[in-house]
Amino acid sequence: MTHVLAIDQGTTSTRAILFDAKMDIAASAQEEFAQHYPRSGWVEHDPDDLWRTTLRTCRTALETAGGAAPAAIGITNQRETVVVWDKTSGKPVHNAIVWQDRRTADFCRTLRDGGHEEMITHRTGLLADPYFSATKLKWILDEVDGAREQAKAGELLFGTVDTWLIWNLTEGRSHVTDATNAARTMLYDIRKGRWSTTICALMDIPPQMLPEVKDSASEFGETTLLGGSLPILGVAGDQQAATVGQACFAPGMLKSTYGTGCFALLNTGAEPVTSKNRLLTTIAYQLDGTPTYALEGSIFIAGAVVQWLRDGLKVIETAPDTQPLAETADPGQDLILVPAFTGLGAPYWDADCRGAVFGLTRNSGPAEFARAALESVGFQTRDLLEAMHADMGDAEEAILRVDGGMSASDWTMQFLADILGAPVDRPKVLETTALGAAWLAGMRAGVYPGQDEFAKTWALEKQFDPQRDNDWRATRYAAWKRAVKATMSV
Repeated sequence: MTHVLAIDQGTTSTRAILFDAKMDIAASAQEEFAQHYPRSGWVEHDPDDLWRTTLRTCRTALETAGGAAPAAIGITNQRETVVVWDKTSGKPVHNAIVWQDRRTADFCRTLRDGGHEEMITHRTGLLADPYFSATKLKWILDEVDGAREQAKAGELLFGTVDTWLIWNLTEGRSHVTDATNAARTMLYDIRKGRWSTTICALMDIPPQMLPEVKDSASEFGETTLLGGSLPILGVAGDQQAATVGQACFAPGMLKSTYGTGCFALLNTGAEPVTSKNRLLTTIAYQLDGTPTYALEGSIFIAGAVVQWLRDGLKVIETAPDTQPLAETADPGQDLILVPAFTGLGAPYWDADCRGAVFGLTRNSGPAEFARAALESVGFQTRDLLEAMHADMGDAEEAILRVDGGMSASDWTMQFLADILGAPVDRPKVLETTALGAAWLAGMRAGVYPGQDEFAKTWALEKQFDPQRDNDWRATRYAAWKRAVKATMSV
C-alpha cells in the first residue's frame, strides 16, 4: 500500500485525489455543491452536502484507480466554517456557517468596543472579525432554540469541516481536529496549545463541545466506509496544507493560494510574530508537538470574482474564458474593481463595505470588466505583501510561490509579478493543497519521505519576472489605493 488518498473539501466543491508512491496523481474526482445565501452577507452550506460529496468523490477516485488500496487518508478543508451537530443522532442543528459569512459583524464590533480584541489577538493571533469560527458558533448557540442548553449538557458537538468529516468517516468514534484548524477558530491559544477558557467564557461557549486538538500528522481515527480499514493520518486547513505542499518549511518562505479567496502565508519559524499591520498570526503546521508559525493575509474574493463574471454578469461561460477576454480589453481604459462582495479582509478588515467599480465609460464592456477582475487579485496580493514586509522589518524580499486555480492563468500571474515588482514562481504541481494533506498522511504512514527530502521534490514549472517599470507600478497601485479608500465604510 503505497498510495495516499487526499480529501480536499473546499468552499464550492469537494475533491478526492489519489496520489501514488511518487506523489503523482493517480486518480481524482470532483463534485460541486450548492451555496446558500439567506441574506446579504450571509453564506451557508448544508453540512450533509459536504459529507455526501466527500464520500462519493472518495469512492469514485478509488474506483477510477482500479481498486488501489491507500495506506492512509489526508484531509484538507475550508477553514473557519462552523458545523454544530447532535452527538447522538449525528444531525446538524443548523446549516454550516461559511467562513465568508458576515452576520456576526455587529457582535464583533461590540467585542472591539468592549476592549476585548487585544486579549483575543494575544491568545489566538486573530482579530475580532466575523471571518473566524467563534462568533459563528456563538450565533448558532444563541439563535437555535435550546442549542446552548443542549451544548452545556454535552449533547452537541462543534467542529470545523475537518472535524465534521472525520466524525462521519469514523462513524462517530473520533471528535478531533488539528492545530492549524483549531488556530482559526478564535478559541485556541496558539502559544499555550490549548483551548482558551477565557474566550470560551466570553462567548458563553461550553468547552465540552470542542474537539481534541492533535498534530497535523497524527492518528485521527480509522474509516471502514471506503473498503478495509483506512487510517486518517494527516489533517491541515487548506492554506496551511498548501504551505506544506509548497515545501515552505524555512522561515521567510512565502506562498499564495488563489482559490475562492486568496491567502498568503509567510513562514516565521518557531516564534509567533505579532503583526502591526492587521495581518494574522497563525500556525502553519504542527509536527511532533511543535508548532511552526506564520503571518497570514486573507483576501475574501479571488477566484470568486471570476465566478461573479460567469454567474452574476454572465459575460463568460467558463472560468478560463476570462484570460482571453482580458487580453482584448481597451488599454486606454483603467477600470478598477474592488471586489468587496462580503467586505474586505486583510489588511483592511472592513466587514461592512461592499464592492465598487471605478473608471467606467460608455465603452466599458465585458473585456474591461474581465481585466479589472483579474487585476483586483494582484492588487489585493500586493496589499498583503506590503503589510508582511512591514511586519518583518529588514527581511529580504521573498520570491512568491503560487498555487490554486487562478495561478494557471499566465496573464494573471504576469500582472501579479508586474504589480509586485518581484518574481512569481509557479510549481509543476498545482494541486499543492491536496499534496500537502497527502504528504502529512503519507509521511506519518511511512510511505513518503521526511521533510527535507520532500522539499527537494518541489519543481518549478514557470517563473514570471516583472516586465513593468516602477513608475507604472506606482501609478497603478496608487489608483487601487484611492479606489479602496472610496469603498471603505469608515
